[in-house]
Amino acid sequence: MKSKQYQAVIEGILFTMGESVEITRLAEALELETEQVRQILHKMMEGYQKEDRGIQIMEIDGAVQMCTKKELYEYLIKVAKQPKRHVLTDVLLETLSIIAYKQPITRLEIEKIRGVSCAHAVNKLMEYNLVCELGRLDAPGRPLLFGTTEEFLRSFGVQSIDELPVLNQDQLDEFRQQAEEEMNLKLNV
Repeated sequence: MKSKQYQAVIEGILFTMGESVEITRLAEALELETEQVRQILHKMMEGYQKEDRGIQIMEIDGAVQMCTKKELYEYLIKVAKQPKRHVLTDVLLETLSIIAYKQPITRLEIEKIRGVSCAHAVNKLMEYNLVCELGRLDAPGRPLLFGTTEEFLRSFGVQSIDELPVLNQDQLDEFRQQAEEEMNLKLNV
């Protein structure tokens, strides 16, 4: 098979599946080495970008998915029913960032960090498919462990949680100071 034929097969698989497909599974289907498939995929990604196409292939944590470019959202809503746009409040963003950076994490650990109950926030994030249950902690009561999903990676445009920004000590100190000031304001009210 020629490179263009492999590209056609990959394109057909990704279009039909409609969700992410592991690169290793594509390699098995094409009877190629994983690295060869990765090279074909990168060539396809570059081609979609150069041709200014409406679709793109995103790599997400060892898997790839064909999806519409974000810039086309306004046109999509004119044709299709308006897709759900989830609004992430400050509480949801704070809870999501704790889960993203500390996963796997229990609800109790999130509450210790936030200082308040997080049941509603975690449930809402699960409803938005940004967070999922990863299993249970091997401890008394066997509490649930939470982590982020592929939808989280897609929504924030990263391939894996390793690409999340790293906070330096100055930023952490500034956040700590802001949190302490907020706590003092609440106590003085």
